[in-house]
Amino acid sequence: MKFWTFSLLLFCTAFLNSCIELVDDIKINNDGSGTLKYTINLSSSKVKVTSILALDSINGIRVPSISELNNRISEFQKKLDAKSGISNVTVESDFENFVFKLRCDFTSVTALQTAIKEVVRDELRDKNVPELDAIWLNWDGQKLVRSIPEISVKKTTEFQQEDIALLKQGTYTSITRS
Repeated sequence: MKFWTFSLLLFCTAFLNSCIELVDDIKINNDGSGTLKYTINLSSSKVKVTSILALDSINGIRVPSISELNNRISEFQKKLDAKSGISNVTVESDFENFVFKLRCDFTSVTALQTAIKEVVRDELRDKNVPELDAIWLNWDGQKLVRSIPEISVKKTTEFQQEDIALLKQGTYTSITRS
């Protein structure tokens, strides 16, 4: 999820110039199975997001329609739900307030990580993305270790100071329960 977080923060820095709230909530059961809840809240930027969605393109990048976004979200949900070890995938999309929620159950942290990597890689045009090879979640049966892939940390050094200031306006909350 850290890769998604980084990509989303980069998008928001480049296009929204406003606040974003990300909440990453993982519940781990004693057997290593669990539930992931991931929320992307752009409601404080909804005027800016709405104006961007009204454009054909921005900075040379084509802006998708809400219908196209809905289709991509639905496709992502289907692909994730079809992955081994993943079940009960739900996605809530609120295009009025721009709040998006993903929820899924997983049989193991490895199954979750593998499924996300496979679906994201499948969605990307360039299939060779080194940060997708990183292990950002590790469960040893007693403790969960989260880490930020090194490539994400290195990438932030390329940001302009004003972009870093904008990133600091957003929030990222990580909740882990057992």
